[in-house]
Amino acid sequence: MFQKRNLTDMIQLLKEDQAFSKQIVHWHTIEEKEADYRDFPEGLDKRIVHALQQRGIEKLYSHQADAFLHSAAGKNVTLVTPTASGKTLCYNLPVIQRITEDQDARSLYLFPTKALSQDQKSELNELIDEIGASINCYTYDGDTSPSIRQKVRKAGHIVITNPDMLHSAILPHHTKWVSLFENLKYIVIDELHVYRGVFGSHVANVIRRLMRIAEFYGSKPQFICTSATIANPLELAETLTGQPMHLISNNGAPSGRKHFLFYNPPMVNRSLNIRKSATLEVRKLASEFLKNGIQTIVFARSRVRVEIILTYLQEVMKPIVGPHSIQGYRGGYLPNERRVIEKGLRSGDIKGVVSTNALELGVDIGQLQTCIMTGYPGTISSAWQQAGRAGRRHNEALIVMVASSAPLDQYIVQNPDYFFKQNPETAVINPDNLVILVDHIKCAAFELPFKRTDTFGGAEIEDILDYLAEERVLHLTGNTYHWMNDAFPAHGISLRSASQENVVIIDQSKREKAKVIGEMDRFSAMTLLHDEAIYLHQGIQYQVEKLDWEEKKAFVREVQVDYYTDANLAVLLRVLEVDKEKKTETAAFGFGDVTVQAKATIFKKIKFETHENIGSGPIHLPEEELHTNAAWVQVNDEERQNWNDIKLEEALLGTANVLGHVAALKVMCDPSDLHVFPQIKAVHNEKPTIFLYDRYPGGVGLSQKVYEQMPEIISEAHRLISRCPCESGCPSCIGVGGSGDQTKNNALRLLKGWKG
Repeated sequence: MFQKRNLTDMIQLLKEDQAFSKQIVHWHTIEEKEADYRDFPEGLDKRIVHALQQRGIEKLYSHQADAFLHSAAGKNVTLVTPTASGKTLCYNLPVIQRITEDQDARSLYLFPTKALSQDQKSELNELIDEIGASINCYTYDGDTSPSIRQKVRKAGHIVITNPDMLHSAILPHHTKWVSLFENLKYIVIDELHVYRGVFGSHVANVIRRLMRIAEFYGSKPQFICTSATIANPLELAETLTGQPMHLISNNGAPSGRKHFLFYNPPMVNRSLNIRKSATLEVRKLASEFLKNGIQTIVFARSRVRVEIILTYLQEVMKPIVGPHSIQGYRGGYLPNERRVIEKGLRSGDIKGVVSTNALELGVDIGQLQTCIMTGYPGTISSAWQQAGRAGRRHNEALIVMVASSAPLDQYIVQNPDYFFKQNPETAVINPDNLVILVDHIKCAAFELPFKRTDTFGGAEIEDILDYLAEERVLHLTGNTYHWMNDAFPAHGISLRSASQENVVIIDQSKREKAKVIGEMDRFSAMTLLHDEAIYLHQGIQYQVEKLDWEEKKAFVREVQVDYYTDANLAVLLRVLEVDKEKKTETAAFGFGDVTVQAKATIFKKIKFETHENIGSGPIHLPEEELHTNAAWVQVNDEERQNWNDIKLEEALLGTANVLGHVAALKVMCDPSDLHVFPQIKAVHNEKPTIFLYDRYPGGVGLSQKVYEQMPEIISEAHRLISRCPCESGCPSCIGVGGSGDQTKNNALRLLKGWKG
């Protein structure tokens, strides 16, 4: 008879298993941590205290008490604590306290996803019921019925919404929300770290508009922000809100002992550094834990991987506990389906769940015992968010990250100190990106007229207002600019794109129910939405059947394939203005405005697991031009003399690939947000140069951060290639484009020269 083992036994078994140990690159143990408690603050309403005591909470964690006291003292607070540390009380307590003191007080909660909004509403309503207070809490999103909407506007003490609804449905109709804006005391922003890049730059402007309207109605709300661990939470919160912040980073919550393993699958081809499929290894590992009744969560980056792992595990578990004890969870599930899965995980009826990053954010699923990641999730903060799903308060937990052959995966597992000991990720936003700023000034002018002397988020905007008046979007009467266009500006502006010249993505998987699932700026669409491209949306794969460039529409259909597509761009890059330059003995770096003329030429099909090129095809699209920012590094004249053209070109190509991946890691963005362009003879300096430019019009600050961190990026890129076990270059280091046997050595030589 099969004897089930508990997690402690399983961990011991893994340590003794030679075949398993061989693939463990790093075993990191985080010891158990006791709670740091504080007494309930004196000012906390007795009904709230009683409700918490009924839940078995006799004291607050230190960070919860600090958040309450600083908020009560009128400060804006940014809180940085891990998953499952009780952060919701950090904002719910001050908000509920304020409403018990003043029945007219109102608060606005912003969550990045609809699922998270619903989850937080349920939790908040439970607490309100237990307190016995007369507090109305509502979600306001696309699913809210018209009859409820009226009630929310008039009587909602706490309105829970997302940035998109705030942008397009609340701020433009502020006259219907008078009771909210006149009495707005708190704005809560959860999952702060999500607001980066283009999305964060837009949301910062939405908050500028929100604060302008609040000021018009005579209110001055405080902010409470919560974030996962990043390098610059205070800077991000202050840039996003435009307000000074008090940082709370002491985590008073207890945590059990955690084992965090980096697992590199066995080698299949040593000279090419091709390893066994991460998906297959994850299936094997997860099934061992599930057979032993150990509750397990598996994360995968795409729906295809979720489905492959899920099908296998359900089949394996069918004879033991039945297939329904293993469930999938991803964006696209109906709310009721998600609730059933969440409840099953909390109760223990569901033993395993395979999820895209939909469960990474703070949805309440209880705490599982084991977490397995299929590949590096893209950012260190995401990895810690996923890891936080494992481990009850005092129980042991195991987290295994199974690496794929992707350069970032290999870099992370080979550099555990970078992951565990540093806090290297910087969330970057640029609210003053001109394209984004102008869009939101239009929205703000629609909401309330501007005076000549007005600023917007502290920025002088008279030039922009004059320009919009010349374009007949605004009308200047005396000293005041009024909106005069017929169009409703917010509806034409997506918070996830830096340009209004967007391509709409239409899913026609069901002919009778074609629906819009997203949009993308034209420059990005060239490489991501061309005919036959594989487009990933909420973990679901779609193939582009037709891109209608003139009508700006991409027609897609759901597919399940084991590859993604990557397009080649023929690029002509010109530096318009050099803003910053610095030189070392061995290299010269620059940053400035550039114009990029690009034409998509061919696309390649790249296999998920091995990153091999398994096919290609032509792209027939016109040339596009992009005005953006770039950082660059160039080979100086003395070093140039040591290279022949062929070797140098090979070195530039291999190095560019690695620099792109490492830079994305440093500035916390997707590698596709930063384009890399090597030139054997750049136009502006006639020297061999590698450019890294923002993929978005006007730039969102990514390349500026790259410029500031270029020496570290070069060092890390050198380390990545030098530690790769391949012989002459592979998909895990210099990429699939290396042609000669010496490409790897040449790239190392170039980077070593720049390092000095």
